Amino acid sequence: MDDTDRTLDAVGLRLKELRQRRDITLNELSEDTGVSVSTLSRLEAGLRRPTLEQLLPLARVYGVTLDELVDAPPTGDPRVNLRPIPTRDGRTILPLTRRAGGIQAYKFILPAGRDDAKPELRTHEGYDWAFVLNGRLRLVLGEHDLVLEPGEVAEFDTRTPHWFGATSSGPVEFLSLVGKQGERAHVRAAPQQRASE
Repeated sequence: MDDTDRTLDAVGLRLKELRQRRDITLNELSEDTGVSVSTLSRLEAGLRRPTLEQLLPLARVYGVTLDELVDAPPTGDPRVNLRPIPTRDGRTILPLTRRAGGIQAYKFILPAGRDDAKPELRTHEGYDWAFVLNGRLRLVLGEHDLVLEPGEVAEFDTRTPHWFGATSSGPVEFLSLVGKQGERAHVRAAPQQRASE
């Protein structure tokens, strides 16, 4: 089996990971791409090799290049091609990593919200670390309803029911490191305390 066959055989798993990461159903993906649910299911299961006509709309919906979609061998260019992924609710997601598996990094941009918004709590496998860059991030985590300011961090097991949103004060931008299999972000060096502390 050559590199091309290995790359094509791995596309199905990559497609499934991208869809699940974005929390899109096969029916929703079919509506957005024009590719039938049965074809999408066979592609994800590796029972069918994708055609360019199928890959192009999938890449558009996922906001990735064709190289990223099929996890093509690297070309030596270390730059991450930031392609925003707009969501149905006005959020924008910027993937900051491009390898499958392990801890994934994202930048989220959420439009201004309503302080009385009723959050839809979700759970999934994994571990999340979120760092607020700008704005105020509302995080509902289990029985806690928190507002995080710029520079604040939250770290939690994503099996705990949770929801993120912006407050009415304006949009919010935050970084998220997500380990799908429960990997945690580990700090290898901590700032040294000053002698006066």
